[in-house]
Amino acid sequence: MQVTFRVLRFSPERDAKPHWGSYQVELEPTDRVLDGLEAIKGRLDGSLSLRRSCAHGICGSDAMRINGRNRLACKVLVKNLKQPITIEPMLGFKVIKDLIVDMEGFFAKYRKIRPYLIEGEPAPEKERLQSPAERERFDETTKCILCGACTTSCPSFWSNPDYIGPASIVQAHRFLFDSRDAGKEERLEVLNQNEGVWRCRTVFNCVEACPRGIHVTRAIAEVKQALLRGKI
Repeated sequence: MQVTFRVLRFSPERDAKPHWGSYQVELEPTDRVLDGLEAIKGRLDGSLSLRRSCAHGICGSDAMRINGRNRLACKVLVKNLKQPITIEPMLGFKVIKDLIVDMEGFFAKYRKIRPYLIEGEPAPEKERLQSPAERERFDETTKCILCGACTTSCPSFWSNPDYIGPASIVQAHRFLFDSRDAGKEERLEVLNQNEGVWRCRTVFNCVEACPRGIHVTRAIAEVKQALLRGKI
């Protein structure tokens, strides 16, 4: 099938402002948007810039706006999209070139919540045991791949780039409710600040955008409840 793409292009070295590029490529109906973009780059315009890595929905590097919605280009089939397929970089991040955005601020917020297990007791001789129920308590938020789709779909983030954002809160949730972790108070202190969890307005855009099916808003609500109760 013949597929038409409209890609928002911008190179700070040569462009005063972003502009649309139009491309037509021959694809199979079961090809993904990523296949189309790689066909454009490989056959039509080698200057097109985008991030990609695993191409299997695991690394999260190819998150972008596809027909106005945050998606992973490697997971969306072209046959399921209305043409022309519009491709834009994620909102709220500085564009480095074309579909590549600067995510350093995103990862700086991620690092603030200390996304690793903090030990509170001497290490046991073997592993730290955990029941199936204890593991299940935070299992869903371990699925986050830090693609940024939830954060850049959030109106609170659009209006306030200092907001810590859904992705960082989801990552904090994963450790807050882990029975083995001893860093809960430190994380809750970060999340209770002005730009923390209370900036969430429960719009649910993050849930719709998440390529991993995480109930992001529910996880955020559970963190809010933990702060209100003063305990996990």
